[in-house]
Amino acid sequence: MPQNNNAAALPKGSPLWRLSKKFQFAADKLIPDSFVFCLILTFVVFIAALIGTGSSPLDLCTWWFNGLWTQNSFAFQMGIMVVTCATCAKAPQVKRLMGSLAKTVKTPTAAMVLLMAFGYVSSFLNWAFCTVVTPILAMQLAKNIKGLHFPMMVAAGYSCMILGQCFGPTASLYALLATEGHFMQEQLGVLTQDQTVYSSMNVVLWPILAVAMMIIAIWTRPPAHETVEFNSIIDDEEVNYDVEEKITIADKMNGSVICMYLIGLAGVIVIVREFITKGFMGALSMNLIIFLFIVLNCFLYKTPRAFVEAYKDNMKLACEVIVQFPFYGGIMGLMESSGLAQIIVAGIVSIASAQSLPVWSFLSASLVNLFIPSQGGQWIVQGPLLIDACQQLNANPIHVINAFVYGDEATNLLQPLYVIPALSVVGMKLKDVWGFMAFLWAFWTVIVSIGLYVIPMFV
Repeated sequence: MPQNNNAAALPKGSPLWRLSKKFQFAADKLIPDSFVFCLILTFVVFIAALIGTGSSPLDLCTWWFNGLWTQNSFAFQMGIMVVTCATCAKAPQVKRLMGSLAKTVKTPTAAMVLLMAFGYVSSFLNWAFCTVVTPILAMQLAKNIKGLHFPMMVAAGYSCMILGQCFGPTASLYALLATEGHFMQEQLGVLTQDQTVYSSMNVVLWPILAVAMMIIAIWTRPPAHETVEFNSIIDDEEVNYDVEEKITIADKMNGSVICMYLIGLAGVIVIVREFITKGFMGALSMNLIIFLFIVLNCFLYKTPRAFVEAYKDNMKLACEVIVQFPFYGGIMGLMESSGLAQIIVAGIVSIASAQSLPVWSFLSASLVNLFIPSQGGQWIVQGPLLIDACQQLNANPIHVINAFVYGDEATNLLQPLYVIPALSVVGMKLKDVWGFMAFLWAFWTVIVSIGLYVIPMFV
């Protein structure tokens, strides 16, 4: 019987797969590298501010220049966090653990459930660790189970990182509002995380969205001929960093286990003291989280030479984050100093009611996050306007704050800055996964918008 070469006769995959292909087609044709994406956003904001605010080109250039340097400290924190968490995630012990975990499942559906459940849990611990360790687990799963569409796995794992921040203690806005002396304390007071993160509305909304994202990822199944499996050319072999013989005194010091264990022990003492004196939630500053992973790496890599060499190997993962953060700081400078951000937010909020304000808070945060991908920096711009609207409309500020966090996190599926480390780990480009990220974002937006409007009626 002759072979049928008619493309129409080939299986087309699930309905969700066919829908996702429309997003991915756009990504293949339109999405550039992440740095070019950043530059395009800069031009868009510049032109919008020029037209919408009446600012002069010289003023806009000056505000852009001033904004470039506002993110220096944060850029370093993000860079060292990415490198430190990646070093931990790629340690031989952790990779072996990921390999053992991957062998516990045998089917594509079980693999996706495991990947996303792991993503949610690891995101509660730390977003940067989740961003790097989740694609490592995806690689291990793809090696053991055939038929997994690897770009969708990377996108789904990344979505768990950003969704986990909406229900975990490490999101920057929740930590900020729980800190004595924050800049909006007069309007809001100090809001503990049981009031914000674990409010009744969020306790209902988050599981709905988490389960929905998992179901969507599972049901987005390509036919066999369109499945893109993991490309095993990525070097996943364990590296021995202690290869030199310990001949001289210097060699012995470079390879000393005692040195790293003493530093690690001192670090453990500091961490325990911080948790005892400040409590678990109060101690979880960004610096402590970074320090926690540094201490863990002291025990994982054991010698000064291995420790430093492992960091060197992972330093490239922070390159684009460190390079791009100043440019996003420039965009933030344009948005803030020109008044464009206030115009956008005020325009959206002006058509809101008490019941719909959380939805508009979500949508406005989603829009502004494309240009200011820093939750704390974005809250400085939007927070006063949103809380003022709360007071005028007699709306619930906790619902508005949670809606802001969901909006800020949602368009991290469109804004490529934070997915860069995950792509670097698996050797992929932004266009390989952006369409699937946008596909998940569309469902996220619909589900959250409905939830923010309906759930407060019942809780």
